[in-house]
Amino acid sequence: MERELLQDFDRLIEKKGYANRSEALRDLVRRELDQEVWRSGKPAVATITLVYDHHVRELTERLTEIQHDYGDNILSALHVHLDHDHCLEVIAARGPARELEALADRLTNAKGVQSGKVVAAALPAARPRKRSR
Repeated sequence: MERELLQDFDRLIEKKGYANRSEALRDLVRRELDQEVWRSGKPAVATITLVYDHHVRELTERLTEIQHDYGDNILSALHVHLDHDHCLEVIAARGPARELEALADRLTNAKGVQSGKVVAAALPAARPRKRSR
């Protein structure tokens, strides 16, 4: 690796508080693997964050209808009133990445949604439960 690139990386990991390069590299690899899961359509988890004007005609009903269409994928939703006009909604979802992407696209593209973002991660493999005695 070029010296300048490595020095820039060292400055970045120090700024972010990593104890060493290995920790930073593990996080970079995990993020890339999460992105590959998203691109490939494999099982994933995601949060979908929306900011919208609740005065937009029928928007609240439309967002609720979309969420009901994906009821098998949605784990939870948090609704926050930011001010008199604006709401924040954070939706936790699980399922095939392609389904989550379709859900996110429908929500973020709804007329009146001012901001939308998806954060996705690979769905961790379930570990067998230990039996209690």
